[in-house]
Amino acid sequence: MKTALLFGATGFIGSHLLQDLLNSPDYSRVIAVARKPLAVSHPKLTVLIGDLASLPALKPQLVADEVFIALGTTRKHTPDEAEYYKIDHDYPLLAAEIGKANGARSVFLVTAVGANAGSGMFYVRTKGEVERDILALDFDHTHIFRPSMILGERDEDRPRERLIISIWRVLNPLLVGSANRYRGLTGNEIAHAIAKAARHQTEKVRIYHWKEMAALLQT
Repeated sequence: MKTALLFGATGFIGSHLLQDLLNSPDYSRVIAVARKPLAVSHPKLTVLIGDLASLPALKPQLVADEVFIALGTTRKHTPDEAEYYKIDHDYPLLAAEIGKANGARSVFLVTAVGANAGSGMFYVRTKGEVERDILALDFDHTHIFRPSMILGERDEDRPRERLIISIWRVLNPLLVGSANRYRGLTGNEIAHAIAKAARHQTEKVRIYHWKEMAALLQT
């Protein structure tokens, strides 16, 4: 059985992914790196307290077969672009570098629809740059998930976001053809898709938009 290394276990996608990994018979151990203790207890689970600054010191303990990265912030929480870049680019890249150096063969990265390192828009450029730089690490298997609107109820009260999600639920069925990549999925559905992708690894690089994630959910 395998060991999974998860970054972002307290996030909206990561918290669901943690449960999927713990419940999977494919893993004998799940290592979660978090800024604070998790409200989760499981015989398979090892929680390491760390962040971007302390990650190098944890390197000897970050040994796993697969690395799952569901890190990210919002401009509301991190308005400073330099700090935002550290969380959305530097931290995921360092996590992947350490995992690869310690023998991990696969990496699973959550970015966003439209990710493009050549874009003039800061958000999609950042997502594109982290994809580019993690791809350059040359894992045996690299899986990149590009969700659009992430649906579902969050613990934090976000009135504006709730309104947008309500509108998106109405728009979802209208997004057809090439526009279907902008369809929304819940955090739980995205996590399930990632966990299922880990059970079917044949291609060296695979990018998942709505269509590919939805197909995984049907398997």
